[in-house]
Amino acid sequence: IAVREGGPNVEANPRLRMAIQSAKKYNTPKDLINRAINKSKDVEALKEVRYEGYAPGGVAIIVEAATDNINRTISQVRSAFTRSGGSLGTTGSVSYMFERKAIFNVKKDSIKDLEEFELEMVDAGAEDIEEQDDIIIITADFKDNGNISKKLDELKVEVEEANISWIPSSGVSLDVETAKKVLALVERLEDLDDVQNVYHNLELTEELEKVL
Repeated sequence: IAVREGGPNVEANPRLRMAIQSAKKYNTPKDLINRAINKSKDVEALKEVRYEGYAPGGVAIIVEAATDNINRTISQVRSAFTRSGGSLGTTGSVSYMFERKAIFNVKKDSIKDLEEFELEMVDAGAEDIEEQDDIIIITADFKDNGNISKKLDELKVEVEEANISWIPSSGVSLDVETAKKVLALVERLEDLDDVQNVYHNLELTEELEKVL
């Protein structure tokens, strides 16, 4: 899909660059990546779709899918919501509660000068830079993902993972039993073949994490 939308030139296609960086995290062989790029015409029928709705307790859910049969996919997604006590909404019904962000996890030991690196990232559009053990997490507006990716390449910094995510502006805190119903819906959606990502704004409290 990334190739179809932006072409096979990695330098000119930020989304393709991000997909390749994520693939490398899982040690995907280079020849397999190249074959996927060359076979992009074989997925002309594949479309990206987004569904939005509510889980029990008013938790907002965003579902991203890639499908060659929209009727099949929406039927499966709607069924998952209904069976879990949720409801499927219209496009835009919950996405206003989230922000679209590009997130890069890079290896700290591949950075020569951390202070200089942070300055370079801010210049490229980074909104937040956080250290977690041996990983540096960079967050930026999704529109700046190409600038960040290109700068990381220039600095020869090793990317552990890169993706574009929906980050909730605020969370919803629920009792344990209702929260379990929400997580059951998330799992049911993630099990669907066409679904690529599921995002929600359920707040994972300490009490909830203890019983999971």
